[in-house]
Amino acid sequence: MGVASFGDGVVGLPADARTREELEWIAADVVAAGGRAGVWLARALTAEHEQQLLAEMAAARAAEYDSLTVAAHEAAELAEEDRTRELRRVRRELRAVTRRDFTSPPQRDDAERAVAELGRSAGGTLPVTQTGTGSTSRA
Repeated sequence: MGVASFGDGVVGLPADARTREELEWIAADVVAAGGRAGVWLARALTAEHEQQLLAEMAAARAAEYDSLTVAAHEAAELAEEDRTRELRRVRRELRAVTRRDFTSPPQRDDAERAVAELGRSAGGTLPVTQTGTGSTSRA
């Protein structure tokens, strides 16, 4: 989930259906285990503050995508076995970042392109899976 941390135990999450459902499931599990939990909805008091939070979340995802782009380019220089192993790792991480990305910064396209290029250089020997963006990638 895309998260903005405000302090100990206080975070901001996108108010979309997926996030809310996930939190409701977590709260239900806590209650089933004998604990107390609830989901609270809050809003930023100003549009400026909301935009600041979105910008922070976008910057965090952009940095993760940049890191994946660099890792994919570096992996292209590895021996075939190592390149294939790194391709699996980078694809796994790309799927994880994409799942918590609610802002789709331009770096996302760069990372997806770099990982696809790495897949082609690895011979395309891995099975195809969904990345969560509507596009497909290899596992």
